[in-house]
Order: sequence, then structure tokens, then C-alpha cells
Amino acid sequence: MDTIPAKTIVTRTKSSSWFGTEYNMNIYKGCCHGCIYCDSRSACYGVEDFDRVRVKENALEIIARDLRRKVKPGVVGTGSMSDPYNPFEKELELTRHALELLDAYGFGVAIATKSDLITRDIDILSQIREHSPALAKITVTTADDGLCARIEPHAPPSSRRFAAIAALSDAGIYTGVLLMPVLPFLEDSEENIGKILRLSKESGARFVYPGLGVTLRYNQREWYYQKLDELFPGQGLREAYEKRYGENYRCAVPRVKTLWAYFRRECERLGLLYEMTDIIRSYRLGYEGNQLRFF
Repeated sequence: MDTIPAKTIVTRTKSSSWFGTEYNMNIYKGCCHGCIYCDSRSACYGVEDFDRVRVKENALEIIARDLRRKVKPGVVGTGSMSDPYNPFEKELELTRHALELLDAYGFGVAIATKSDLITRDIDILSQIREHSPALAKITVTTADDGLCARIEPHAPPSSRRFAAIAALSDAGIYTGVLLMPVLPFLEDSEENIGKILRLSKESGARFVYPGLGVTLRYNQREWYYQKLDELFPGQGLREAYEKRYGENYRCAVPRVKTLWAYFRRECERLGLLYEMTDIIRSYRLGYEGNQLRFF
């Protein structure tokens, strides 16, 4: 695997409004899951050859140095631009060793991933949980493994992600679902949303945080449309997007208010959190005395 230079890896976030994280950490650059909708492919991020995973040179040494220099501990988010549990992680174990450093220096963690490889590190997440918040966010956009294989071709199927949620939850790790994006004309049915919510509850998820639509901008938009043409020929999906959304960045699903009302009713019926402030308050409950800034 190619390496890229880095001066720092654990950086301060501009705002803690996204799951209450104070810091951000990305060990890898690029992603090989091949999800057709990935916003990180957008030109504004400047990630060339996005589908090729690279690792930051001397990552663990830099992370240890960064953590030593922090004035106070906090929750470190990872998975914002590349999945920390890409297939190479199974052998390299850089994410695992980074978690060990977070544990050693008294930091919490909030992980976003599509991979069930996260269950390998339940032991370290359990150790972090002893002193700081440990949050697992598993992305699921469809309950149908067949559709998942088409739009997220190199990621584990949704069924394996629900199994990972169950394993994490059984181990006492605060776990939930990132239901985003919800692709217009493909995933925006009450049947799909309802099944994801039911499976989330059955798997022990504490929350489901939604994004009822998809973001499309320069570079990523054309890539996405090409994939729609390849994967769903003759269905007129590109034309439907172009007619409804034009050059818009935020593309909310049709009937978004109706679908949001259905989503909210089902979450409340099942006892799943879905508001960001409630999720942050819940997963950080009990750690207020650990010098972690409460949202």
C-alpha cells in the first residue's frame, strides 16, 4: 500500500454538533468500498484516485504525539472521509492500534463505518468505555442485500452490518445506525425505511440518524449518474434526477415531509432515538465528570 506524508492526524473539530466529537482522526485516505453515492468523491475535497486506499506515513507515532499535546481529552471521531475498517485494516491493524492509543491517553471515540470488521476491536472499545464514551455508528442505507451489492459493491452486505450492531450492542457498546443517504427513487420507500428501523431495533441499536436524500456536486454528480445508467439501465433514473434536482447540492427525497413523519412515528414506536442532541446526551451520559465537554 502506498503511503502519504502527514504532519498531524488528530485535529480539533470546528464544532461538536456532529455526534459531540471534539477531535477528528483519519488514518487512511481514499476508500475502496465503491459506494456509488459517496460525497467524499466530490472535487472540493481534492482526493485524487479516490478508490485507491493510501495510509498516512508513521500514523501511529503521529497520533501518539498529537494526543500527548492535547490540553484535555475528548471524543475522537473517525470515518468521516475514509472508512477506518477498509479491507486493508484487517492485516495492518492501524485503526486497532490507534484505538489502543486513545485508550492509553484517556480519550473517547466515535466510529463511523460500513464494515463488520469493527467487531474485532470490541475488546478495546470496551476498555475505552470504562473511562470515556465509545460510540459505534454503522451506516445502513437499504435493508435489501441485493440492492446493497449494487450501490455499495465492496462493502459488507447490510445483513452483516446488522449482525455487527448486535455484537457491539451485546458487548455494551453504544451503537446505532446512520441511515444516510436515502437515495431518491431507489431507497425512499416506507417499506425500506420501516424494515431498517425494525432490524435496527432487533439488533440492539439505540438510535437511527437519518439523511432523507443525497448530496450531489461537481465530479461526484456525474460519477453517480454514470453508475445509475450502468446499474439500472432503462429505468430513467438519471433523467428523473436531472429533471427534479438540476444542479442542486442537497437532493431531498420526494415526499420528504411524509417520509420524515413516518420515520419519526416508527422511531418513537420502537423506542429509537433520532434527534442529534438526544443521541449525544444519551451516549455521553455518565461521563460528565471525566473532563469531557458535554454537548
